[in-house]
Amino acid sequence: MVELIKSKLNLKINFNLEKEYWDCVYDLIDHEKVKSMKDYMQHGDISCYSHSLHVSYISFRLCKKLGLDYHSAARGGLLHDFFLYDWHADKKTYNGLHGLVHPGIALQNANEYFALNNIEKDIIEKHMWPLTLRLPRYKESYVALMVDKYCAFTETLNLLSSNTNQLKTYESRISK
Repeated sequence: MVELIKSKLNLKINFNLEKEYWDCVYDLIDHEKVKSMKDYMQHGDISCYSHSLHVSYISFRLCKKLGLDYHSAARGGLLHDFFLYDWHADKKTYNGLHGLVHPGIALQNANEYFALNNIEKDIIEKHMWPLTLRLPRYKESYVALMVDKYCAFTETLNLLSSNTNQLKTYESRISK
């Protein structure tokens, strides 16, 4: 059964789109605070940085295919978990349940370091819907929130080992 699920969920990274994706996020990827996301674990053995990169890239691909604002989807996806603390261990960093409060913290941090458009802000702020209660305003936000759920599910259950290896290869290429 697990093999069947893996085969259905396996999305390959298309390195032909690498430059176009890079053009959307290069200023974020090179930022010291974004790089610091590598220090925090997100799901299983996946860092917050790797998870966010995964969400960003798949959101970019889907929005491009759907004729949506793929530039904003890539940037919002990369910053959606820009909360900058270890939510597994450091409960004193935030007040409340992490799942409910981290979108607001991520948005506050992203606004501090980057100029964001309304779509990017909406993706960051509402990626945990329905927990965030307020509905996303843009189609790109719905894409990113669904991709986030997909990535979290597959990372937590370690369903996409081949995709994770591709992502790590891509991550090492763009982090140089």
